[in-house]
Amino acid sequence: MHGLLHPETLGSLPLVSNWLRHAEATRRIVHEKRPEETGEDRVLDAAKENVLVQLENLRTHPCVVEGLALGQLRLHGWLYEIETGGVLAHHPVQKQFLPVTGAAASSAERRSTARAGSVSTG
Repeated sequence: MHGLLHPETLGSLPLVSNWLRHAEATRRIVHEKRPEETGEDRVLDAAKENVLVQLENLRTHPCVVEGLALGQLRLHGWLYEIETGGVLAHHPVQKQFLPVTGAAASSAERRSTARAGSVSTG
């Protein structure tokens, strides 16, 4: 992501530069949404945004469209943090990335609430 945000650093890596062209949408989105952001925060936000962009890209493939429509496929956006070894999962409803442990708890709470809401005493 650093190379995507700073293409001038890739002069000696033409193959990497060419490969990162697939993430050009990510670079534009980050630049437009957060032009003032710099440093590692910007790199992390670019990585997160790239996960979302790639999920949208997957949703354009016919076999993915079919799998989603039939309920045979679910897409998840995860981000691995190399420095910490942590994994963040994207939660579309909350529009944020949360640690997987927090994501699992949040998901379990929603299922529990949904079950509790559907109980009838009839």
